[in-house]
Amino acid sequence: METELSWTGSVGFSGIASSGHDIRIDGAEEIGGKNGGVRPMELLLHSVAGCSGINVIWILEKMRLEPDAFHMELKADRSDTPPKQFTHIHIHYAFEGDLPEQKVGRAIDLANDKYCSVTHSLNAELTVSYSINGVEGAPPA
Repeated sequence: METELSWTGSVGFSGIASSGHDIRIDGAEEIGGKNGGVRPMELLLHSVAGCSGINVIWILEKMRLEPDAFHMELKADRSDTPPKQFTHIHIHYAFEGDLPEQKVGRAIDLANDKYCSVTHSLNAELTVSYSINGVEGAPPA
């Protein structure tokens, strides 16, 4: 995998991912950013969600299950001292549909413990929870 970013002035960068999609990254205004793109840590948190979510859906499809709706809510804590890395990330998975709780829990476990390369690339504690049709599920094992 390779990527290339070009400086766009101030603290902004743009590039094209190897998949062909545009990426725009910029810093916060207090460090000279112009709000011209996502912050790098925002992009990283979205990467965690995307990787985990893709794997959850992929595993559910293998189980011949499809949610009617699915979204994730992530909350992350960062260190107060530089490099201000993520120290804890919590993902809440919210599903709608006729889904067996045990299989949903298994899909979440497999997605995060085995398949998600992004979460395995970080040194942050990861916790998860889920709900199906608004009812909280048992904590994944």
